[in-house]
Amino acid sequence: MTTLARASDTLTRDALAVLQPGFTGTTAPDWLLRRLGEGLVSVGLFGRNIASPDQLADLTAQLRAERADLLVAIDEEGGDVTRLEVRTGSSFPGNLALGAVDDTALTRSVARELGRRLAACGVNLNWAPSADVNSNPRNPVIGVRSFGADPELVARHTAAYIEGLQGAGVAACTKHFPGHGDTAVDSHHDLPRIDADLTTLAARELVPFRAAVAARTKAVMSAHILLPALDPELPATLSPAALHGLLRRPVADGGLGFDGLIVTDGMEMQAISATYGIERGSVLAIAAGADAICVGGGLADEDTVLRLRDALVAAVRDGRLPQERLADAAARVRALAQWARHPAGAGAAVGTAPAPEVGLEAARRALRVMAAREPYAPLTAPAHVAAFTPVANIAVGDETPWGVAAELTRLLPGTTTDTYGRQAADRDGVLALTARVLAAAADRRIVAVVRDVHRHPWMADALNALLAARPDTVVVEMGVPQAPPTGALHIATHGAARVCGRAAAEVIAGVHA
Repeated sequence: MTTLARASDTLTRDALAVLQPGFTGTTAPDWLLRRLGEGLVSVGLFGRNIASPDQLADLTAQLRAERADLLVAIDEEGGDVTRLEVRTGSSFPGNLALGAVDDTALTRSVARELGRRLAACGVNLNWAPSADVNSNPRNPVIGVRSFGADPELVARHTAAYIEGLQGAGVAACTKHFPGHGDTAVDSHHDLPRIDADLTTLAARELVPFRAAVAARTKAVMSAHILLPALDPELPATLSPAALHGLLRRPVADGGLGFDGLIVTDGMEMQAISATYGIERGSVLAIAAGADAICVGGGLADEDTVLRLRDALVAAVRDGRLPQERLADAAARVRALAQWARHPAGAGAAVGTAPAPEVGLEAARRALRVMAAREPYAPLTAPAHVAAFTPVANIAVGDETPWGVAAELTRLLPGTTTDTYGRQAADRDGVLALTARVLAAAADRRIVAVVRDVHRHPWMADALNALLAARPDTVVVEMGVPQAPPTGALHIATHGAARVCGRAAAEVIAGVHA
């Protein structure tokens, strides 16, 4: 590795300052601690870095021993996307559930409690909330991460979430600008394209982001999506028209007037890395108006940091990136780090009493229950839980447990469970899959758990076959409830977090909180 500038050089320090890298392990590696001394201002944490709240607090203390004004960032949306509780499932139900309740005071309280827990562990920047309007019900990556399909509803809950989170002293990073909701492609795998015109964009996607700016979100995360009406060639993360133009442009000139930190989505995602490469992509992003480069979900080593640092330095030296633009980006990162060290306006909120039950309260209020047979008789004997499981998207990950089986087993000891996926349906056929469920259940009631059944024909076919054989089956939809309700009892949880499973299990077993 050729070093293009000494660590003490201002240019190199600025190049390090705009990076938000990840690392492996539950303690900080030596290389990361060295780079903090050389100018690195931010670190990103993922589930692999977290074993417990106490361990996380020790880790952030270790990092801050090297740099007191450090931004420690995390992707903690609550609901399906959790890093604090990656191995147990979240204590918070997620955005769609909060949107279903539509109580902004509750959303504010949930975000405040989530922020309190993050702050207690030393985390001061959260890559959340998702302000995407889930206008495309077939969206494979947003779904329950969105507050809903109504722009005004999403806007008011985005603002409430920001107020709660930042009131607890944690900077919000509203995402994915200018809106990832109207896509049928996951940008982790490819470059999504949104063919909406500018009028539609202003009336739909931009409404929550305008609310976020009005709520003084400290950061905004760009999306790796192509909007030809805005920029026919470059995805938003790399587009001056999207970042410097639309997001930064004064409101009087038709922009959003945002003056905070612009963070990219993960640069190793295929929408960027497969077409531009992370080095060129990072240079283009900073040139376009981004201030911080998020990298580390997949590439989490020192070589990645050095490659990006040197690519930025080289781009300044050969004229592809103005030094003033890099210096401005670095200054914005350092300014947020100073705010996060002494968060103005957090005040008494940081010291408020914990609200450990607010997530469960939200999950219970978010349930939508329909009984095909009135009245529904709660289960009193062990059941069999059949979880029809789609492939998890990368943002959620497959290491986080979901469903109702664990909570229903707690309430009805002896309950059994099994998972059934598309591979088995394609290999053996739906009838064979249904026969497996019936054999495993024997004479026990079946609880069928589905997730976005409207997006998965194999799942819909399997569920229909099961209901034809066992009409008394209870159906729990833990994704976006787009398909018509079915089953003797149908429960829509609006999310698959642990508390959503608990709330559903309470209804199935007739347990009242």
